[in-house]
Amino acid sequence: MPASAATWPSGAAYIDGRFMPVGEAMIPVTEWGYRRSDVTYDVVSVWDGAFFKLDDHLKRFRASMEYFRLLPCESDEDIRGILHELVRRTGLHEAYVAMDCLRGSAPPNVRRHPSNARNYLLAFAVPYVWLMPREVIDRGAHLIVSSTPRIPEVCVNPRAKNFHWADMTKSLFEAQDKGADNPVLLDLEGNVTEGPGFNIFTVTNGVVATPNRGVLEGITRLAVIQLCEKTGLRCEQRTVSLAELREADEIFISSTAGGVMGVTRLDDRILGNDRPGPVTEALHEAYWRSRREGWCAEPIDYAQAEAAD
Repeated sequence: MPASAATWPSGAAYIDGRFMPVGEAMIPVTEWGYRRSDVTYDVVSVWDGAFFKLDDHLKRFRASMEYFRLLPCESDEDIRGILHELVRRTGLHEAYVAMDCLRGSAPPNVRRHPSNARNYLLAFAVPYVWLMPREVIDRGAHLIVSSTPRIPEVCVNPRAKNFHWADMTKSLFEAQDKGADNPVLLDLEGNVTEGPGFNIFTVTNGVVATPNRGVLEGITRLAVIQLCEKTGLRCEQRTVSLAELREADEIFISSTAGGVMGVTRLDDRILGNDRPGPVTEALHEAYWRSRREGWCAEPIDYAQAEAAD
């Protein structure tokens, strides 16, 4: 479907059984998904008209819902169909596609307990979102080590995607105040966790490492680990100390919203020659080349778009 023929080229949404333009999507202010951040979500990307690793995203989304005891009426295959339909209705070939499961609120005259609240699905597709502007990605991100620690995983499990972003939001303001692009957060023991919307990797003496505790197990993170294996790079999933991060030869981050992105400054340190390093560049190229070649791709049939509700 050409973009000009798309039903809603600015974005499409699905809420609780209905499709609509994204600008009309809204939820009641009384819902606990809003009032209590009682919601889980996942985000999958579309590039060249195909979803990337959609099976992995759906599996993680279902695991997150089960962890938070959220159970919408839609099956995984229903959700797959909804996401395809959303992208078809936009006509977008590069898209950012989100799926949320929200807890509503307890009906009147029953105990105000989450077990009494109905769960429902919200999803939307909009033009592809980049974590950072393209010029920042090209020159490499400037990061700071946040003074705010990551919420401990014994309190909020980071492997189940959630809206508990108070630590991330505070850290984003700190990074902006210091003239940086993004923050990296540490755990209470001072080890590296993740940043707002991205996982972190170090490269030291040709060995790639990424934290395995206190982090979301990102799908792009998984793709990087798989690419390292395919290209013969050693990649370790383990504790990464702040000292190791500061002394690394290279640092890069991974996200659905941008793939593999280099880091060229950490606080006052300039890495390499202030440009993304060779291992970072190789993985960046391998990631986007693999996507262009159809690796883990699920094509969208744009001719199947249904009439809008």
